[in-house]
Amino acid sequence: SPATTSRPGRAPPCPAPPRCPRRCPASSSPPGITVVTWNVGTAMPPNDVTSLLHLNTSETNDVDMIAIGLQEVNSKINKRLKDALFTDQWSELFMDVLSPFHFILVSTVRMQGVILLVFAKYYHLPFLQDIQTDCTRTGLGGYWGNKGGVSVRLSIFGHMVCFLNCHLPAHLEKAEQRKEDFATILHMQQFEGRVANGILDHDLVFWFGDLNFRIESLDICFVKYAIDSKALSQLWEKDQLNIAKSTWPVLRGFQEGPLNFPPTFKFDVGTNKYDSSAKKRKPAWTDRILWKIKSPSTGLGAGRRRPSQGVLSVSQLCYCSHMEYTVSDHKPVAAIFAVQFASKVDKPPVEIYVADEWSRPEQAVVRYKMAVGFHRSSWDWIGLYRVGFRHPKDYVSYVWARSDDGERGLEKQLCAQVMFSEEALPKGNGEYILGYYSNTSSSIAGVTEPFQISLPRSEEGSSPTDSSGSSSEEDDSTLVLLAPKSRSPSPGKMKRHRSRSPSLAKFQGLILRPSSRDRGTSRSPSPQSRRGLPRDIPIIHVPQEELGCCEAKGKELRQAADSLEGSSFYQTVQEQGRPQRVSTDSLLARADPRNLGLLPALRLEMIDKALGWRRENVDQGYYPCQRMSPTSPPGSGMSPKEGCSP
Repeated sequence: SPATTSRPGRAPPCPAPPRCPRRCPASSSPPGITVVTWNVGTAMPPNDVTSLLHLNTSETNDVDMIAIGLQEVNSKINKRLKDALFTDQWSELFMDVLSPFHFILVSTVRMQGVILLVFAKYYHLPFLQDIQTDCTRTGLGGYWGNKGGVSVRLSIFGHMVCFLNCHLPAHLEKAEQRKEDFATILHMQQFEGRVANGILDHDLVFWFGDLNFRIESLDICFVKYAIDSKALSQLWEKDQLNIAKSTWPVLRGFQEGPLNFPPTFKFDVGTNKYDSSAKKRKPAWTDRILWKIKSPSTGLGAGRRRPSQGVLSVSQLCYCSHMEYTVSDHKPVAAIFAVQFASKVDKPPVEIYVADEWSRPEQAVVRYKMAVGFHRSSWDWIGLYRVGFRHPKDYVSYVWARSDDGERGLEKQLCAQVMFSEEALPKGNGEYILGYYSNTSSSIAGVTEPFQISLPRSEEGSSPTDSSGSSSEEDDSTLVLLAPKSRSPSPGKMKRHRSRSPSLAKFQGLILRPSSRDRGTSRSPSPQSRRGLPRDIPIIHVPQEELGCCEAKGKELRQAADSLEGSSFYQTVQEQGRPQRVSTDSLLARADPRNLGLLPALRLEMIDKALGWRRENVDQGYYPCQRMSPTSPPGSGMSPKEGCSP
């Protein structure tokens, strides 16, 4: 069951916090941002990407954010179906490698084989707001996503920053097509909000990817000679992107560091040798990283933009390729930047106060205070994370951050208080972090420093939430199938987000109704998920001897399941170890994730017991002569013998 929420009431002003959020934004050192681009050529991920991300170096200690752009990730139909159910292998790799360094996945977006991932140190998460993503297809005249651009925009310490990962058309003669496609991406991608609606409206833009610009005029022999003799400057003036920066208006203002590394395309896979096939493609710097700072006067007078806040400066500390990776015909490219903001937001939207250690369940009290102007939602929640968590939904437990509307007190900034139930707390010793997740901004609005939880481990099977001792005889033949990869708050499984649901292959002939995802419902806690959702677990009877029942019986079962939706009825819940029937409008029923569309599930029951019930009631004359919905309310003018629901 979910952690219980204590009634906030009129809590007294917050006492001096024993441990308050880290104040890293107030540090004098400028934030460091690492940008990586790699055309992986449909290859499997390598075993290690530590050197690519510049981890275990002095530079990593100063890096606060990492943006990774991939192109040509395997997007064949079988891979896309698997990635739709589970996180793709490349994203898993980067999360696994970065989480021990306290980097959390902030946002990700994918368009076929083009992926963009943005990570940040966990204590910066409250200062990363207004996160949005977009994508633009340019392949096959805009109908195919093998080429195009994906972007993540967000506010970093109050400044609007956009990361744009592109895969542009290939071949030497397609320079004009690359120009047109880039202009299309800039025009098509628009974001919501009062500021920075277009990509170039942001205070800072990072543009990177497989841009596919080539080296003109020079033949392949001279290019390879210049590479071997390390005379790379002789190739710069013939690079199409360098030429375009001074001639194309759309590229005005974009900057790039010197190309002091060899061209990153095209290599024989598994080697560091340039193309030796019959095509013998000319080496080129196809993989690039550029940035652009918005001019302070840009957008003034337009009535819909605000000027840049203070002076923004960017210094490139590193720009290099990584020859040690040979799984693709491209070499990855990385750049490290120091971004200097003249002014920074240094107070999080939500401040969380917690004790230094939880050694008893009654100490699991969380106090939090919302800043003026923070848009609270009744669907906000506070997650309990292990140190080294991977993304905002990678929690151990959570509690709803609900409070009464009449006691919001934005001007008075009253503190609210919630409490984790004993069943929701992890047992044993470990370091944990609390994070306030804002459903409005889809981001973490407040975090704590790591604190200790030291609770004794309970004996196996003695937990009050263990259903083995209280389940009825009917439940012995009941199987609950959970939808895979649920990213929404769900107390059902306290496991990693990669937990997979049981295989359905053994249930031959079983017809499953569409999941909430197929019907277009949201898997995240949102007010929209209150309506139009099934209010209970549909029951599908499966014959014990013959699973493939006749078509008429299958149709009847689907009609019965469909009749569950949109009805008002009572639901059976466990209250103090005894089953109770409560209205779905009550707070207890509303807190059930199944009523929120968070845990799509099916209940499978052996048909022998159901048919036995029918035969027994028919013999006694109580079986209804007219088929009614199992959610039909009693007392509708019909006698129990005529239409009462079982």
